[in-house]
Amino acid sequence: MQSTMSDNSGAIDGGVRLKRRAAGGHATNDLTEDVRDLLGRIAHVADPEIARLRIKIDDALSTAKRAVADGTDQVQRQIKDTLHASDQYVRDRPWQSVGIAAAAGIIVGFLIGKR
Repeated sequence: MQSTMSDNSGAIDGGVRLKRRAAGGHATNDLTEDVRDLLGRIAHVADPEIARLRIKIDDALSTAKRAVADGTDQVQRQIKDTLHASDQYVRDRPWQSVGIAAAAGIIVGFLIGKR
């Protein structure tokens, strides 16, 4: 199997990815982009083993993307449920909530004052 990618293009692409990651890019998105780029670069290879591997990788990327989306949805639902429960607690027990907030404020003030 022969590669058509020159040494310069790999260095340029790698440098762009490093700059993007240093600037706060998301590693998961970068990995997905890199894998899809790699798949695009080997698309011309007619080896049946490579074709099976491409399909397998593409399926794995799709599955991972769905899993991340599902996990994100689940976390968002849990956060909403927690916020709703906290709001309900404060509405049901306002004076206890004020006491807890005051105690937390005193503790934080004490810890900051020790510095």
